Amino acid sequence: MDGSSIRRRLREDLKQLMAPEGYLRAGAPRFANLFGRDSLISAWQTLSIDPAIAAATLRVLASLQGKRLDPKSEEEPGKILHEHRFELDSRKELPDWSFPYYGSIDSTPLYLVVADAYVESTGNVGIVDELWHAIEAAHKWMLAFGDRGGDGYLEYIRKNPHGLYHQAWKDGSKDHLRITPPVAMVEVQGYAVAAYRAYARLARRRGTTDAAAAAERTAAKLRDTLNRDFWMPDAQFFALALDGSRRQRKAITSNPGHLLLVDAVASDRIGQLVKRLLADDMFTPYGIRNHAASEPDFDPYGYHTGTVWPHDNWFIYKGLLRHGRKVEANRIRSAMLRVWKELGRIPELWAVVDGSLEDLSGSGSPMPSNPLQAWSSAALLDMLADR
Repeated sequence: MDGSSIRRRLREDLKQLMAPEGYLRAGAPRFANLFGRDSLISAWQTLSIDPAIAAATLRVLASLQGKRLDPKSEEEPGKILHEHRFELDSRKELPDWSFPYYGSIDSTPLYLVVADAYVESTGNVGIVDELWHAIEAAHKWMLAFGDRGGDGYLEYIRKNPHGLYHQAWKDGSKDHLRITPPVAMVEVQGYAVAAYRAYARLARRRGTTDAAAAAERTAAKLRDTLNRDFWMPDAQFFALALDGSRRQRKAITSNPGHLLLVDAVASDRIGQLVKRLLADDMFTPYGIRNHAASEPDFDPYGYHTGTVWPHDNWFIYKGLLRHGRKVEANRIRSAMLRVWKELGRIPELWAVVDGSLEDLSGSGSPMPSNPLQAWSSAALLDMLADR
């Protein structure tokens, strides 16, 4: 199948996930809902293909942006939701959760990043005025609620004991990452750097120069402390997270790879970061694992401790291109195409065992994977659009 045929199939996949309002549901058959993180990232991935997706996503998330303090839903003023199930009334409660549910540390900074990327891509500056209240509220949330410790880091600790224990992209209801909250994840700090810069650019479009300058200073300071506190000198790599005592969670993972796209890595560390991501315990013929095979808790079938995720690889791919690493980026693109050729699709995630691809989207799989996921299809579609 040639590139144009693959692109056509991927577009058809995304059409299946398109909501009437124009945003992309996260996946099917599971997670067929609006998600903050997932829908924003898939909107970002499709900016060069259909920017209307991003506009619709920004609008619907703004309409559901947090306005009050509610521990059960983990809502806070200015916070962008984690998930909403529209089949339920917006305040109808399940036994342990209520929807919209806001247990996400990264959906709010990603909102600012995608808003800015949309304006830069389309030139539609009118949306800045239209969504300014949401943009400003998201920025204020980062400062007032996201930075719990007052040290500049965005960190989470669940407020609902039945909510998500981990609230970045490697989320889950239990402590599968073995990090004691409040947790500052490495990639989230990179998103925050990008979000402050994004807010600054958007504020300048409004003529709010003082606020823009303050956000730029915040971004620069956070970038410096991120490179200081998360760096593991012995491993020459970034730690996965800082825990509640500000100790590093020392593990080799794909998360630091996200820092490349948002330009949050000190220039003298880019080479070391790239080299480690492409080492044999991380890179496979089918993409970069989310957790190194050399780690003691590695599991090739582990949802967040060893599998390969296309959206995760997209972040690294785009970051490599941003830093002129086209050869390395093409290795990731080729790996994603290899998956497509073997499976005829690009699912949520897969396992690589003894160098062979294992599809986890079938029945009876040790770690069920969605056969259709927006940020997976959009990841490969964007990679093919780069050619």
